[in-house]
Amino acid sequence: MTTAAQVIKTRLPNPPPPAEVLLQHVRNAVEELKAKDVVEIDVRGKTSVTDHLVIASGTSTRHVKSIADEVVKHAKKLDCMPLGVEGEREAEWVLVDLGDVVVHVMLPRVREFYALERLWTVGDQPPEEFEEVAAGRAGE
Repeated sequence: MTTAAQVIKTRLPNPPPPAEVLLQHVRNAVEELKAKDVVEIDVRGKTSVTDHLVIASGTSTRHVKSIADEVVKHAKKLDCMPLGVEGEREAEWVLVDLGDVVVHVMLPRVREFYALERLWTVGDQPPEEFEEVAAGRAGE
C-alpha cells in the first residue's frame, strides 16, 4: 500500500521595504492620527538593532494605542509585519518594532521621564559650554 506524499507549500517572505519607504509610511500613520511632538532619530552607526527611531506622543492611553495601531496598519500595507508590539495593554508607552524603524508612542509624562531623545542624541551636538565659549570668542 502506498500513500501519497504530502506537499508542503512554502512561500518565501518578500524582502522588507527600504528603510526610507517604511519611514515615510510611519510618518503618514502618525500624522494621520495627529500624534504630538514627532521626532525622528537616525541611529545608524550607534546601534545595530535598527536604523531609525520615531518617537511620538499621544494625548491619552487610547490615543497612544490608536497611533501604534495605525503604524502597524500602514506597515502591513507594505507587506511588512511588525517584529513585535509591546505595551498595548497599558498603552502608556507602545513600542512597534518594524526592523529598520522602531516606533515609540508615549504619553507625555512617560516620554519626559525616559527622555529617549536625549539618550540617543548625546554627542550629536557640541556641548553647550563649548558653544558658549565659541560664541563669546566670536563677539571679541
